[in-house]
Amino acid sequence: MIIGVPKEIKTHENRVSLQPGGILQLKRNGHEVHVQKGAGVGSGFTDDMYVSNGAVIVDDVEEVWAKADMIMKVKEPIAEEYPRMREGQIIFTYFHFAASRELTDAVIQSKCIAIAYETVEKKDGSLPLLTPMSEVAGRMAAQEGAKYLEKATGGRGVLMGGIPGVPPANVIVLGGGVVGVNAAKMTAGMGANTTILDLSVPRLRYLDDVMPKNVTTLFSNEDAIRNLLPTTDLIIGAVLIPGAKAPKLIRKDMLSLMRPGTVMVDVAIDQGGCFETSKATTHADPIYVIDDVVHYCVANMPGAVPYTSTLGLTNVTTPYAVNIANKGWKKALYEDNELQKGLNIVDGKVVYKDVADAFDLDYTPVENVL
Repeated sequence: MIIGVPKEIKTHENRVSLQPGGILQLKRNGHEVHVQKGAGVGSGFTDDMYVSNGAVIVDDVEEVWAKADMIMKVKEPIAEEYPRMREGQIIFTYFHFAASRELTDAVIQSKCIAIAYETVEKKDGSLPLLTPMSEVAGRMAAQEGAKYLEKATGGRGVLMGGIPGVPPANVIVLGGGVVGVNAAKMTAGMGANTTILDLSVPRLRYLDDVMPKNVTTLFSNEDAIRNLLPTTDLIIGAVLIPGAKAPKLIRKDMLSLMRPGTVMVDVAIDQGGCFETSKATTHADPIYVIDDVVHYCVANMPGAVPYTSTLGLTNVTTPYAVNIANKGWKKALYEDNELQKGLNIVDGKVVYKDVADAFDLDYTPVENVL
């Protein structure tokens, strides 16, 4: 199989879908990897590093897409890339379809085979290809939140950990999953008073046991959130429903409860965002202000730390890519239930129910296409 690795073209996206070590794995399994010139430079990987492991460096991105049986990417295809997708071509990347009807329609029309990193799911419900980027995004949420709390960037002018005689920041983390836990670890480590809200009492019980003493757990409901907002400095939205749109936990009318300069970081923006006032931003223009509340809604947060993110991502995606390349997509998915859940759209049919439900599209059970 020929695997194509195009350079990411989303704004300030410096990650790459295969590190040089992944090329070696695919080559040793008898496959050919075509890497667009300069694709890995943003992550610290030169073309020579890829060539030394057996990759073919290709100047023209159109050639990469045209020759590849499987395209590996990091971020979802954007409008410029829609015409490059073709019938029968496997595209293995983060898609987050529920956040974009335009992307969903384009993939349906292309009749490609769309396997989404974010919906590959283990028996225990964990998301192995989303977890490392959720870890990065959660930790970055704390980092960025602390930055934008500074007065010079529009925040309240609050130091996360305070100082002796001056109280630390108050932080809300909405969601006790991978993103939320990593965000809370960081904010608590900075010394902030941190409250994690979640709907699962067993999860809250676990977090109460393992988190430091400056982390409080609280059952999530609207009343609990409203009661916290008047004294909160930073809110991190960390909720996820795999493959579906994120629920709106903070509505526009709730902004009036917050103090001017409060910061909201929406890590769920890839899935539509968990704040009603959220809209996707970029690393080039990361924030905007509504009702004196600072919104940070960058849709590819891990792209800001591409070396760490690329290694973390490709450590987990490459074995699945090798499996697909060795067996072909249909056999690989039929034999691997985890990978099977990654299939979202194939031959114009939506086979992931939450995506179909998000846009009221016809749903085809995945068993019908395998």
